[in-house]
Amino acid sequence: MADVTVRAPAKINLHLEVLGLRPDGYHELAMVMQSIDLADSLVLRASADAMIRLHCDNADLPTDGTNLIVKAADLLRSRVGLPELGVEITLHKRIPIGAGLAGGSSDGAAALVGLDALWGLGLGTERLHGLAAKLGSDMPFCLQGGTQLCFGRGERLEPVPQQQVAERAVLLLKHPQASVSTPWAYGRCRELRGDFYLESETDFEQRRQALRHGPLLAALAAPGPLPPLRNDLQSVVAPEVESVRSGLDLLRLGPEALAVAMSGSGPSLYALYPDLAAAEAARITLAGELDALGFASWCCRCGGSGVSLVTDGSPP
Repeated sequence: MADVTVRAPAKINLHLEVLGLRPDGYHELAMVMQSIDLADSLVLRASADAMIRLHCDNADLPTDGTNLIVKAADLLRSRVGLPELGVEITLHKRIPIGAGLAGGSSDGAAALVGLDALWGLGLGTERLHGLAAKLGSDMPFCLQGGTQLCFGRGERLEPVPQQQVAERAVLLLKHPQASVSTPWAYGRCRELRGDFYLESETDFEQRRQALRHGPLLAALAAPGPLPPLRNDLQSVVAPEVESVRSGLDLLRLGPEALAVAMSGSGPSLYALYPDLAAAEAARITLAGELDALGFASWCCRCGGSGVSLVTDGSPP
C-alpha cells in the first residue's frame, strides 16, 4: 500500500471572545479562526504488526500516547473495530510547539484524514468531524480550515465564504523561550473577568449574532483596514508574559499593518498585511529589532483550507 502524505496548516484567531462558562466546565467562546500556510506534514505508512508508531524531526515533541496524532489513531481504530490495523507515522514539524497556532490539533486532524485514506475506511466528513470534536476543541476547524466562525468550545463551525474574504498575509512572531499554558490562560481569564461572564444561552446567542453581523466580517470582505481585533486572553496573558508585550509593541511599528493581535492563548503574535510582499517588507524593516529581542518570525499567506491529502506534484 502506498504511503499517504497529509498537510496540516496552522491557524490564527482573528477574534476570540470569552462569553462565559458552560455546564460542562468549558468556556463558551465566540471566535473567528483563519488558516495560514505555515504547515506541518505527516507521512503515513501501513504496518502489519498492529502497532501505532510516531516519529518526529523535532525532539522536543512527545511521540507517545499523549500526542494527539497517536490519540487520533487509537480512537479511529477503536471506532471502526479493527484493532489489527497498524501504522508508522513520520511528522515533519514546522509549526512552533505550544504557540497558540493549533499545531497539535492540526496534526491530530491530519492523522484522522490520512488514516481514513491509508486504511480505506471511507468514513466521510461528518464522521471525521465527530471524532475530531471528541479529541480537541480546535480539531474540527483544523479539518475544515479557511475562515470560520467558531462557537461552543470552538467545535461548532459556520463558514465565512472564501469569496467574501480578501487576500491577506501575516507576519508571525514567537519567542522560542516563551510558553503559555492554555488552561492557565483560561483560568486567569476567569479570575480577572469572571464577574462579567454571561450566563444564559440567550445572552450567548446575542453575542454570536453581534459577531456574525459586526464590523469584522464586513471588513474582511474588503482589502482595506480592519477594526481592532479582540482577543480576551491577550488582555490577561500580556501583563504576565514580557515577550507578548514587547512583540505586540514591535509589530505595531511595522509599516502598513492592518491589525495586530495575539493568537489563541499565545504566546504567538501576528500582524495582518494586505499581501505576502507587504508582510515580508515589514519583516525586513523590523529585522534588527527581531534579532535583538530573540524572536523567530514567519511570513505566511492566509489560506482557504484545512488539512489536505498531498497528491503527486503538490507541495507538502
